[in-house]
Parts: sequence; C-alpha cells; structure tokens
Amino acid sequence: MARSAKAWWRGAVIYQIYPRSFMDSNGDGVGDLPGIRQHVSYLKRLNIDAVWISPFFTSPMNDFGYDVSDYRDVDPLFGTLADFDALVADLHKAGIKVIIDQVLSHTADAHPWFVESRQSRDNPKADWYVWADARPDGTPPSNWLSVFGGSSWQWDTRRRQYYLHNFLTSQPDLNFHNEEVQQATLDNIEFWLKRGVDGFRFDACNYHFHDRKLRSNPAAESVDDMTVTLSNPYGMQQHRYDKSRPQNLKFLKQIRKLLDQYGAASVGEVGDDDSLARMAEYTSGGDKLNQAYSFNLLTEAHTAEHIRRQVEDLEAHMAMHDKPGWACWSVGNHDVPRVLTRWGHNTDDPQFSRMVLALVTTLRGSSCLYQGDELGLPEADIPYALLQDPYGKAFWPEFKGRDGCRTPMPWKKNAAFGGFSTAQPWLPIPGEHLARAVAVQERPADSVLNFTRHFLAWRRGYPALIRGDIHFYKVPEPVLLYTRKHDHVTVLVAFNLGSAKVRVKLPTLLRDVIPLSGHGLGRGLIENGMLDLGAYGGVFGTVR
Repeated sequence: MARSAKAWWRGAVIYQIYPRSFMDSNGDGVGDLPGIRQHVSYLKRLNIDAVWISPFFTSPMNDFGYDVSDYRDVDPLFGTLADFDALVADLHKAGIKVIIDQVLSHTADAHPWFVESRQSRDNPKADWYVWADARPDGTPPSNWLSVFGGSSWQWDTRRRQYYLHNFLTSQPDLNFHNEEVQQATLDNIEFWLKRGVDGFRFDACNYHFHDRKLRSNPAAESVDDMTVTLSNPYGMQQHRYDKSRPQNLKFLKQIRKLLDQYGAASVGEVGDDDSLARMAEYTSGGDKLNQAYSFNLLTEAHTAEHIRRQVEDLEAHMAMHDKPGWACWSVGNHDVPRVLTRWGHNTDDPQFSRMVLALVTTLRGSSCLYQGDELGLPEADIPYALLQDPYGKAFWPEFKGRDGCRTPMPWKKNAAFGGFSTAQPWLPIPGEHLARAVAVQERPADSVLNFTRHFLAWRRGYPALIRGDIHFYKVPEPVLLYTRKHDHVTVLVAFNLGSAKVRVKLPTLLRDVIPLSGHGLGRGLIENGMLDLGAYGGVFGTVR
C-alpha cells in the first residue's frame, strides 16, 4: 500500500496551482483539471518536485472552493473524477508528485452534513458542528471573531442557536470533539489516498478544535498578527480559545498514521498568534505533520533582519523538541499580494524575481512557488466593480482582497485572453501580465521563466541547499548571508535585497570561499574577503 519510504518532501520545491486561473480547456472562462493536463510538459520543464492543487471539490464557490459540499467529488466547473485520475497519471509519468488541498475545519453550508445538522437539535448530525445557545440577552456565546469580519457566531432560526464560522457565514465549523466527525474526515482523506495522491496541504489546520467552555478571547497585547491586515479587528484578540487547542495534536497524529500507511506526506497551513512555535509543535516528534508553513514571509516586511529572524526563531522553536520538524517557506500564494509588488514595489528589474526565487528555495526547508511567480508577475489592480473575493468586498478599500494575485495565467501575449481561455475569464488579465506571458519568456535565456528552470535544475546538484543545516551571519542591510551545511560540505549563500550596489566584508570564518558557477543568478562577486553585490544580486560558494 505504501508508495515510498523516502522523504521526498524534505527540501522539495512545490508549485502551487490555483486551478480556476491556470488553464481553461472548455471555454467557460474558468480554469479546470483538463487545462492543467495540457501543460504538464510546462510543469516538468520547471524542474519542480511536486504540485499543490488548490481545491477543485464540489462547492457553491462562495470562497472559491474553500467551502466544500462534497469532499469526494470534483466540481463540474473543474471536470470529473476521471479527469483527476488522468491528471495524476500524467503528473506521475512526468516525475511530479501530487499534493491536493484538504479543507477540514469547516464545510460549505450546502454540505449534506450541515443541511441535516441545522434541522433540529436531536438529529444524527446535530452535534457534527459547533452549536451554542445565546446568552440571556440574545448575544453570541463568546467574543470570537471571524477572519473575514464580524462575529464568528451566526444565528440559525431553525435550531434557535448560534453556529461557529471562523471564515464566511456560509462556512460552518465542524465539531472535531465529536469522534464521528474525526472518522468521517479520515475516511475522506483516504478516498484521495486510494486515488494515488502523494500528499495533502491541510488548510487552516490549527482551527480544527475549539474551547468546549466557549471562553472569550483576551485582548491582544499588540496588534501584529501576520495573518491579517491592520484594518481587520481579528488581530486585536489573542486567539487562545477559538483555535490551536491541545486536542488537535492527537488528531494530527491520527492523520499522520493514515498517511504513513500510504507513504504520503503533509504540509499544514498555520496561522496563529505565534505561528512559528505552533509550526514547530505540529511538526515535531515525527508523528504529526511532515512540514508546515505560516504567513511569516507572506508579509510586507522583507528586510534581511526580518527574514533571518523568522528562520532563526523557527529553528530555535524546533530545537526545543526531541525530534525537530521541518519547515516549508513561501513568499507568495493565493491569499496575499504578489511578491513583486509586496516586496519589490513593482520594479521593472527582472533580477528581483530571480533573486527572490533563489532565496526562498535555498532556505532550510521545503518551498512553495506560486503560479505566475516564475514569470515575475506583479499584483493585478482589480477595480471594485470586477471584484469577486468576499473578503475583499468586506474590507474594501483598505484591503482589496485576494483577486489581484488570482488572475489567470498569461500563456500568449497576442492571443485572445492571453491564451488562457477562448471566453472572457472570471477575472481580467492585465496588460502588464501579457507582456510577461510564457511565450514571451520562452526564448530569452535570461528571462525569469528560464532562470527558474535553470536554477531549480542547478540546485538539485547541491544536497546542502536541499537538506543542509542553516547558519546566518549578521552583516549590514540589505544583505542576507547564510550557509547551508550537509555531509561536510558548506555552501555560502548571499543576496542583496536592495536596488543599489553594496560591498560587504565577509566574516572571518567565510574568507576562504570558492565561488560556484552555473546557477545563473549573477550580479555577485567574492574576492579578497569582500562580497560585492549589484542590485538584487547574489552569490554562491563552497566554504573551505
């Protein structure tokens, strides 16, 4: 039953596909699974190790697939189960592992479980969701807030009770204190394991359990929650009771036991008051998540000190456990503005995108590469009239939502709708994306696309960059300097995060370095104990 005992996921580069926006095969303006199949050769040429496919399950699409109404089927918008099976076969033939999303903490309100649960207080599914009586004055039972705005409690007139929703009101939270819910969830996971998937990305995996006493959260000591913007009051609470409950550890162990039977792996999304400590806890012991990622590099902050502190703090947290876990780093995904805009301020210099890709794939851990970042796409500016994201609509204009990073892939500059579809896409494709289309970047050897292909192939020749330990050296901003060490081989890595040339004296321990060639990054030189870096430049070298 097990596919492989090898820890293929350790140090893997995982390419995230947002299926609505990757490729439309049937002309309805929305991407689908057959569309992904059309570009398996493109994925193979990227030299990635795995793809993570965002939700394609049956859904009313209020949150674009993160509200599931049938965990065991493909939404007709994306295709069929047969399409999924064919896609898995094609990806495996290309040597690419398949990771799919699992949204376990909540369902759609259209899910048959919730439809039954809300009918009465004594039906077989009555306790499958988090229900609570109102306070004597009719107000919700606690002060818990929804990530998407307002109270996380919604009144239901049939049961005359409140139900919990950490996100949209149409996304009721399952009651994981109920063992039947746990088993049903494990059965759904196994359904996909039997279809050949190699792993899962577990959405909001610290939201599974809630405090049974429904105690209110205390106020946050400081409003610095990295999972939400400052305009969102969610960050004004310490989320002590509405998520990250200790019972979740036992459930994660159950998931791991099941995945191990199939040789499958997991990566968990962790958004918490102290996400790094939670990541370390959830990946420790070799009996819970294989790896986890957080929002700590999905921020506006991007100084060398910030990046160094996030990685070092996580390493320190992991070292506190007997069997430390593994990180997965990401600087872009479907929930945040694109990194070229967020960190690069839309610079016209393609070297920025090359540098960021090299950086995130050489930190200690695995890495997620979001579709379009291999093209160096900026954030799209979507006007309110065309906005689809309910999160953005709720917090407009201070927060414009997530549509700007979800626009369709530009395949051909001069084709209708960028070669993505033959019909008007569900979101517009901006002109600056068409200028960076795949076809435009195919020929130039120094394009961001070809650099991605080349660099990820080069990286595979250096185990230290994949599995090695990491050690940072403090040098003046904006230089990020660290080493990766594996099997007595130490590789120096340095990046200039700024747009001006810099010259830095190397620490004494790093004075004897043999520069490495072939990576293609450029704008970097090591000579006579000095490090010279051009705008967004980088160097690699072997330390003797």
